[in-house]
Order: sequence, then structure tokens, then C-alpha cells
Amino acid sequence: MGSYDEADSGSIGVINDYEDSKPATPPMEEPKVVGAAAAQAPIISSYNDKIRPLLDVIDRLRLLMVMKEGIQLPTIVVVGDQSSGKSSVLESLAGVNLPRSQGICTRVPLIIRLQNHARPRPELYLEYNGKMVPVEEPQIATAINIATDEVAGPGKSISDIPLTLVVRKDGVPDLTMVDLPGITRVPVHGQPDNIYEQIRDIIMQYITPKESIILNVLSATVDFSTCESIRMSQQVDKNGERTLAVVTKVDRAPEGLVDKVTADDVNIGLGYVCVRNRIGDESYEEARKEEARLFETNAHLSCIDKSIVGVHVLAQKLVRIQANAIAKCLPEIVKNISAKLDANVSELEKMPKALTSIADATQAMMRIIQAAKESLKKLLWRGEFDEYPEDNTKHGTARFVEMLNRFSDELHNCEESNLSKEFLTEEIKGLEDARGIELPNFLPCEAFLSILRRKVERISCLPIKFSEKYWDYIDDVVMSVLTRHSEMYYHLKVSAKGAAHNLVQKLREQSINRVKEIVEMEKLTGYTCNPEYMMEWNKLMKQQDHFINQISGTNMWPPPCSVNLQDFGEIQIEHLRQHSNISILQQAFDLKMRMVAYWKIFKVRLVDSMALHLQYHVHNLVHNDIDEIVKELMRPDGHGIKMMLVESPASVAKREKLKNSIKVLKESKDNVAKIMDRIVAYDACLV
Repeated sequence: MGSYDEADSGSIGVINDYEDSKPATPPMEEPKVVGAAAAQAPIISSYNDKIRPLLDVIDRLRLLMVMKEGIQLPTIVVVGDQSSGKSSVLESLAGVNLPRSQGICTRVPLIIRLQNHARPRPELYLEYNGKMVPVEEPQIATAINIATDEVAGPGKSISDIPLTLVVRKDGVPDLTMVDLPGITRVPVHGQPDNIYEQIRDIIMQYITPKESIILNVLSATVDFSTCESIRMSQQVDKNGERTLAVVTKVDRAPEGLVDKVTADDVNIGLGYVCVRNRIGDESYEEARKEEARLFETNAHLSCIDKSIVGVHVLAQKLVRIQANAIAKCLPEIVKNISAKLDANVSELEKMPKALTSIADATQAMMRIIQAAKESLKKLLWRGEFDEYPEDNTKHGTARFVEMLNRFSDELHNCEESNLSKEFLTEEIKGLEDARGIELPNFLPCEAFLSILRRKVERISCLPIKFSEKYWDYIDDVVMSVLTRHSEMYYHLKVSAKGAAHNLVQKLREQSINRVKEIVEMEKLTGYTCNPEYMMEWNKLMKQQDHFINQISGTNMWPPPCSVNLQDFGEIQIEHLRQHSNISILQQAFDLKMRMVAYWKIFKVRLVDSMALHLQYHVHNLVHNDIDEIVKELMRPDGHGIKMMLVESPASVAKREKLKNSIKVLKESKDNVAKIMDRIVAYDACLV
């Protein structure tokens, strides 16, 4: 059995179950109702004054719709396959007639609030769509159908909007239950094709919270393990710790029922109760008499333990389970209400007050822009990320280094940095194109520059793409920061983001033009004062004689097809043997080594230039240029300041939502406090 059955001994001192430090309360004696006497006794006797207030406060919280605030309440949720006898069980408990029809008769969640009172005349009414409609007992089913049509629409469609039936009547148990649509897989005429999915979603919404008690109604005529309601409840309550099963239609399949409820193959942790519901035009008194007679005289049903048979037993179990659930959940409910209330009050206080003058709007705008400016300095310049500790995408300085390293790797690994491909072919062609009247073994400058221009041109897209990518990132960060700081002023947010985007795009264009200038400068002249150039060239040139000898094939047969050079690896040389002029090979080798030495310098210089250039522009952006946003907003045609006086619909809606939520939560907190005071006072009287 599950934890709620701890009260099955007959005690309903639920507060003491939960809070052992308080004095024990006298146990409530369960009515010992057997045989024909059951027809004359109430379904359940009254119980101590400590429990009624608990039920009242939960019902009051439910009426205040505190569950919409994310506060879960203990709820008995009634589920069952279609035609399992769900409505009949509820009728037996409430003593009133509920709607009956072929197919789905419950199309919306029906909250049934039963309250035992000694007045001779019952009081019944429906609550839905903000209305409270009194109902006469004979017209309950008709009134529920009318209300259902108003909530869910006429026809056979369903809705998750609940309606509440309040029954104040002598002899009924103090219970609040939610009756849900019966599970059906096959839509009938007038029902949507996805009727099963709709019903499933509503049921799962109600039974998933751990505070919910699942009252699973099962027909004795079916195999329990095949019931869809069992499958659903097992998804959220695998061990059945908060599931109670009610077995109906026992008179139709009495044989073997005792084995089914004692074997418990489907994990019903709170146990089973077998009942016989009202049939045809029987009165409720006649139905209870017949139920008692059936379980006493039927050869199969009389074998079932009397502690798990009868509507009166079901009522007693539900009252105890509900009371214990409320007592155990109430401290958490109080805690959650207080936490939610504090959070909403804090959020409302953080919302800016509505602006009433241009001066107020100007001051607010200046505060927002300055705050955004400081945030951008932290993110993009100083490397301080306290405002976005978890969002690594906003850590601008770190992301810039990553992007710069990727650019450097891409530049060093591009095709132009492949040293061995078609070795000396481009150099020989360059020398031949630059040939003129000149001294022997003279290396023309134009040959070097022509090769350099082509190589730079081929990689020119890399720094431009890098610059574009970086400014896209800057634009994203600036937009995000401005959005965060101006969130409460919709019109300012729109205007400021537009102005900031224009500013970033202007800087982006300037930056890309500057990058293009850097690339063009590198094409014009091959120059460096870096001493590493000469050191690298001299080191590489020491391999020239060995290389030429390998090509000429002197004293070697057959001539080698490749040669291994430092920094180059294995070089294919067969294609160079067609050049009989050793002088041109020597010049080409010299030109190649000069280009290799210079290209190393060039790549490092380009990466350094990009880093310095972009850092310079970002510095100007976060320290100076960002102020241009203010100038644009202050222009007569900017509309930024004046529009700040108009609060956005989203802000208005949020403010009203928070105010209504705070009102509900305060009222909820007050109701709980009053009830707790009553309980404490009751405890004091017992001492």
C-alpha cells in the first residue's frame, strides 16, 4: 500500500501525521455500516473540525485559480476508460444525478465540490466563466449540459476549461474531485479525429503533478492491465503510490474478482474498492441496500474483504487520502505562495514607472544608453563577463581571440601556403615573363612582385570575410545588450536598436574598406624590415646546390624523381628537367626562397594588422561612437524620446498581469494564514 493508507486504521489526525511534535488529536471513529443498515446511515460521518478548514482553504485556493500561478494543489482526479462507470461512482458519492449519454458525457473537467452540512434543503450551484448559477437538484444534469455547451461549444468536442459543481448536502463526504472526459480511441460522428490525443493531454495535465491523487475507475468486466487509464496513470505514478482503484459493475463479472483485486498486477498502491452503483431508476438508498446485499450473499463477492467493498468505504478512503494529502502538501503550498508572491512583487518593483514628460524620458534614455555602453565596454574591451556569466556567446574579448586564431589558421593552411605544389613552376614562368635586357643572373624585381600580387589576390577574400564575420558578431552583441537594457521601453528599444544597427553598419563599411586598403598595400610593394626575412632566406638558400645537383642527375642513375628539402618535405622534380638552362633554375629557386621567407612575414603581419585594426575600431565604438545613438534619438525626426512616453502594450499587459497575480497570491496567503490560525487554536483547546 502507498503512504496515504497509513491513515486506514481510522485516525484522521492528519496534521499530526505530518507534524509529530504537536499533541495527538482524538481519532475519528469510522461508521461500522453493514447489511441493510447501510441504507439508513450517511455515506460517511462527520469528522473533526481540523479537517474541514483544510478542505475549505484548498477549495478557496482553487477558486482563486492559484494553480494558474504555478502553485499545485492536492486534487483527487477521476479517470477511466469510456463507459467504465465513472459518472455512476461520482453520483453515488454525491447523491445527485450527473449527465449520462452514449459516448463522451463529460466534455470538460468537472470539479465536484462536496460539502456535508446538516441543513434539510440541499444547496447546489455551478461556477463557470466567472458566474455562479444556482441549480435545483432535479435539474443538475441539464444545467451541467448547458454549462458544458457554453464552455466547450455544442456538439461533441471537448475543452480543458473546467466548470465547478458545488453540492452542499446532508450525508455527503467532504470531498473535492475532478472528473475528466472518459478515454476513447475511436472518434464517433461529430468528434474530431484527434479526440484521443485531446483527452490524453487533458488527463496528463491533471494527473502528472505529484500532488494529484488518481482515482482510477475500472470495470470488473475487463482485464485491468488492458485499460488505457491504467497505462496513463502508470506513466506518471509507476509504483501506484498515489493511485486508488474503484472497481465497478461487479455484479456483471463477480467470478475471479477477488483474485484480481488481491493479486494487484497493475500496481495500485492505495488499494482497491469494489462498488455496485445505482442501476436504472433505483434510488440511492435502494442502491446502497442492494450493494450491501450483493456483497453479503453473492458466492464470489462475499469472499472479498469487507474493508474494500462499498461506496461508504470508498468515501472514507477518499476523505482520509485527501486530508492526509492536504496536510502533507500545505507547508509546501504556503512556501510556494510566499516565494511566488515575493518574486512577483520584486518583478513589479523592477518595472520602470510610466514616463510623463520629455525630461523624464530623456533622463531614462540617457541612463539606458550609458548602462548599455558600460556593458559593452566590459564585454568587448575589458573582458569582464559578470553580467553574462553563463552566456559565453557574449564574452566578446574571448570570442575575438577565437575568431582571430581561426583566421590565422585558415591563412596558414590555405592553398597559397602550400610550399611544395608544382615546385618552381610559377617562379620560372614569372622569370620568363619578366625577361629583358639585363645582366646575367640578375633577379628582376617585377618577377617577385607579379607572383606576390597573385598570391595576395588569391587570399584577399579571407581578411574581408573575417572582418565581415566579426562585425556581424559585434552587431549581435550590441543588439542584445541594448535589448536587455531597454526591455521595459518598447519604443525606445526599437529606435535604439535601429540607431545602433545603423552605427555598426557604418563602422563595418569603414572597417572593410580599411581591410581592402591593407590588402592593396601588400600588393604594391614587397617590403619588410624584419631581420627574420634575411635569416630565413639564407637558411633556405643553403639547399640550392644540392637541389640543382639532384635535378641535373650528376653521378646518379637513374636520376632521382624527388628531393627532400628542409621546410618543404619531399619535392617532385621530374617536371623541372625539361629546363636545360641551369641559370633559370637557380634564379627560380632563389625567387621561391625569397617568396617563402617573405610570405611568412606577410601572414603574421596581416593577422597582426587585422587584430590591431579591429581592436581600434571596437575601442572607438564602445568609448565614443556609441554616443551617436543618443544624437540620432534626440533628432526631431528620431521619435525615440516622445515615443518613450507611450508604454508598450506588452508592458501594460505585464504590469496588469503582475498586479492581478499579486492580488490573488496575497488573498491566497491570507486565506491559508487564517486557516492555520484556526487549526492552532483548535490544537490549543485540546491541550
